[in-house]
Amino acid sequence: MTNSKLLEQFRSFYFRNYPNDMETQISYFSVFGGLGWDIDTSKPIKELIQELIIEKFDILNEKIEELIDTEPTHKRLLQALATGDRKIFSAFRRAGLNNGNGGGALNYLQDVGLIQMEYSRECHPRELNPNAKLKRRDARHRISHKVLFSHPFVRFWFYFITPQIVNIKKKNYEVLHSNITQHLNSYTSLIFEELSEVLLNYNLRDAQIISSGSYWDANIEIDILTLTNDHKIYVSECKWTNHFINKKELHKLNEKCVKLNIEPTQIILFAKRGFSKELEQLKSSSLVLYSSEDFQALLKNTSKDELIENFI
Repeated sequence: MTNSKLLEQFRSFYFRNYPNDMETQISYFSVFGGLGWDIDTSKPIKELIQELIIEKFDILNEKIEELIDTEPTHKRLLQALATGDRKIFSAFRRAGLNNGNGGGALNYLQDVGLIQMEYSRECHPRELNPNAKLKRRDARHRISHKVLFSHPFVRFWFYFITPQIVNIKKKNYEVLHSNITQHLNSYTSLIFEELSEVLLNYNLRDAQIISSGSYWDANIEIDILTLTNDHKIYVSECKWTNHFINKKELHKLNEKCVKLNIEPTQIILFAKRGFSKELEQLKSSSLVLYSSEDFQALLKNTSKDELIENFI
């Protein structure tokens, strides 16, 4: 499922700030996206995080508390969703919630527009083999849906800031800065994956898409699996890393397709910095490669008139 608000936020961020390139656009958007702020993207991102977020912690924290209705269960669930695997049941466990209070918190956060559901497309083993005697692990398996944050900044807050609130209030930023240095690329990977789905679906706009989004089951995860009404299958992997992507990623994705028993019409790889020469030589109608600069396509036919305003 595509995050319905992400594209308009992405476009608004660009036309408000005009970053020099798409890598900068994606990197800075993953932190400040959805805020409707003017950002000087010529400054290092860590400097901006310090200046615009950490030094304004008290003001921002008050606004975040208003958004979540100052409810501790809402805060705990958002932190668990931001820092975990986004699956609902595992987030409940991480947050120390049960299905009752966890479900109530989840519904509230959906109602106020902070999160969106991403529904699993997995079939339970019982559906696949209704008359078979299942192994205990398969019989007890629970299909878990996932959650997407509606605004990148809110996810950034609960990923990096909330776990360090005690230290931030003491003006002790050492652990926070270390976490940002170590994990910012990993954090950005999900936003990149979401934007990659938006770009893929944009390039398939003449097709009738019947299902799109990440795919996961008990054994396999694929970043993007898109199906169209003419029975075409598109599978994608997205890598936000500082090195070129090589054939190893293609082999791993092909292995996943074999395990899932699908034959993709097209494999699409998305990479922050590009691809090895060996992989570039394999490009064809069945293997498409996109790097950061290709996301410029999402800005076509849009203008500065589409700016969004602050939500906090």
